[in-house]
Amino acid sequence: MNILITAGSRRVPLVQAFRHALRSLRLPGAVIVTDVNPLSPAVHVADRAYRVPLSNDADFLPELLGICESEQIRMVVPTIDDELPLFGREHARFAALGSVVAASSESTALLCEDKFATCAHLTASGVAAARTYVPAAVTADVPLPLFIKPRVGRGAVGAFAIRSQRELEFFRDYVPDPIIQEYLDGPEFTIDVLCDFAGRPLSIVPRERVVIRAGVIDRGRTVNDARLIDLAKAACAAIPFAGPLNIQCRMSSQPRRAGVPVDSKERRQGMPVDSAEPVIFEINPRFSGGIPLTIQAGADFPRLLIQLAAGQRVDPIIGQFRSELWMTNFESSFFLDASRVRLETWAPRQTLEDVA
Repeated sequence: MNILITAGSRRVPLVQAFRHALRSLRLPGAVIVTDVNPLSPAVHVADRAYRVPLSNDADFLPELLGICESEQIRMVVPTIDDELPLFGREHARFAALGSVVAASSESTALLCEDKFATCAHLTASGVAAARTYVPAAVTADVPLPLFIKPRVGRGAVGAFAIRSQRELEFFRDYVPDPIIQEYLDGPEFTIDVLCDFAGRPLSIVPRERVVIRAGVIDRGRTVNDARLIDLAKAACAAIPFAGPLNIQCRMSSQPRRAGVPVDSKERRQGMPVDSAEPVIFEINPRFSGGIPLTIQAGADFPRLLIQLAAGQRVDPIIGQFRSELWMTNFESSFFLDASRVRLETWAPRQTLEDVA
């Protein structure tokens, strides 16, 4: 049961979790990592590692296929947004080599990549999603505050709150290809979800993002809240997913009906609306940066994925996790002898161990 994790980067806990899952299932196998940089920490905890080009390079796919064939990879786990459409498109080529790709289809990857399209699709499906605009659609009657960010982006880069008309005019020009969303004023949550390869949710774990650093949770807690779990189920019914995904949402105090904010006229007329509820503002069809908390809480996504790849029956365990488990992160380091660090270009499919 050899497993390939792409773009290992800083995902040391994820690599360790897959290695632990293999041991707990008593399955022989290795966890192998690819990356573009030999200084990436995950390279140094994997059983083996390969340097590969960026995903937009013509050699990327041939090299990944070559690694899967030579290493007899049973499951490929993509981890970054840039690679997801490619892996979603090439499922069949990996399957021909005996490798299951733990990722959603290309159409799902492209939909979630486009944050405007994601929210529009969810809203049309009756799922609570942030009211989202292209800049030209933001007229004077759209109330402040608002939130602006790139239509395609990650890691909270280029994301800003807008509290005045002056800020709106500035950031519309400053942020590349932006979208503008309603400002959601409540606590922020990530909902980690794992679906089987037929799209059925197996596990759903909401986490409050109490402290966020560079777009990734720094401190947070698990929360067993039926509203968040139901929202994740609704999202999975609206969009076909496979493997891991994370749903980003906030609690909203603005009254809504069927997920859509109601206007002031409706509120004045006393029309019935929902109470405060979680509202999705984006979805990422991959592992989240905070997945170690979900795994520690008892929802062992790597173990479940390995069981799926091994052809075992896996029943849903939704709601079966430890609630109110807190996580607080800190930095750690590897100290490497110079012989283990090479910056030159390496031959395709040459392991980092071979170079060292």
